[in-house]
Amino acid sequence: MRSVEDQLIKVTAAAVAPRPVRVAISEAQGLLCAEDVISERALPGFDQAAIDGYAVRSVDVAAAGTDVRDEDGELIDLALPVVGEVVAGSRQPIRLQPRQTVRVDTGAPLPTLADAVLPLDYTDGGRARIKVFEPVRSGDYVRRVGDDVQPGDVAVRAGAIIGAAQVGLLAAVGQDKVLVHPRPRLSVISIGGELIDIDRTPGPGQVYDVNSYALAAAARDAGADVNRVGIVSADPRRLRDVVEGQLVRSEVVVIAGAVGGWASEQVREALDGLGELEVARIAMHPGSVQGFGRLGRDEVPTFLLPSNPVSALVVFEVMVRPLIRIALGRRQPMRRIVNARTITPITSLPGRKSYLRAQLLRDETTGDYLVQALGSGNGASSHLLATLAEANSLIVVEPDDTDFRTGDEVRVAFLAQRG
Repeated sequence: MRSVEDQLIKVTAAAVAPRPVRVAISEAQGLLCAEDVISERALPGFDQAAIDGYAVRSVDVAAAGTDVRDEDGELIDLALPVVGEVVAGSRQPIRLQPRQTVRVDTGAPLPTLADAVLPLDYTDGGRARIKVFEPVRSGDYVRRVGDDVQPGDVAVRAGAIIGAAQVGLLAAVGQDKVLVHPRPRLSVISIGGELIDIDRTPGPGQVYDVNSYALAAAARDAGADVNRVGIVSADPRRLRDVVEGQLVRSEVVVIAGAVGGWASEQVREALDGLGELEVARIAMHPGSVQGFGRLGRDEVPTFLLPSNPVSALVVFEVMVRPLIRIALGRRQPMRRIVNARTITPITSLPGRKSYLRAQLLRDETTGDYLVQALGSGNGASSHLLATLAEANSLIVVEPDDTDFRTGDEVRVAFLAQRG
């Protein structure tokens, strides 16, 4: 029986990263940038007001707030005439003269000679003339040319995941397209004479096709571009035609219901000659019987998964998901692992690396992670899909560990959900 680690080495070595493509920045979110994006312009492109207020020369308001009196000893208010207004988007240049001010909106171009902006609450808010209560220094409340990005700066680096901030920055420097590592294309096929689609009513011995829907969702969550083929007849000629069609349009193919007994023999007969395909026993639970190979002219990684939806999803999580993440260019393809204390006793099958459905919690007092196994850990409930739907993590139990008492520490893979 092959170890999980040895099988993963075999699988991840087959990862096929699609060639980088240039896409509109609106389509790049969540993808890995494949180039250093060099800005050709400064950001901001002109000196602009950072807040609503009054553009001034800082030297003209330096005495504001100080004890200045006239010849009769009376306090003198510092006042400046308001000689104009500049709104955001204005293209009319204004030159500020000494001891004058101009009303400006946030984002408005700063008048020539102005070197600071007085916030409204530093003044009495006058329209034709303002009293100034506090001074500002040169550069206060001003966004200078190139404060954010200078021409020649790298706006977004190769290897960065493009999120909302990166999309905004690309737009800000005038970049409408960007080179990215595209999502790998993945096709999901279900086989089984007992399967019907969810728009029909099951007859005796029939069940809904769960796998193609669940595995397609898991693939999308991993970052793949998914084609859910759905149910395909196990007839060798029909199955071969469908698989060959998917091999030319996919970087990964997943066939559910294709291991164990007669179904496995039919699949191998149908795919014979397309490439190397091995069905093996892996020292893991659930999903110990699984298949993997490289098919077609491009040696596309192809997985044969169990018909049991829970087993299929766990095998997908352990084997297929890392391959997708590598194809996306992610440096860390594996789930985050944390140490957690058990809330209840846990048992697992000896000799196999077990992945037990669980709820990961946080102790409000200590901040420690706590974990509760869902269902039985010994395999009796490995078919129960409802418990997997409740799970937010998998307890990872090594083959030599079988029993954990309440309070023992275990390793837990956190199945982070997309928000």
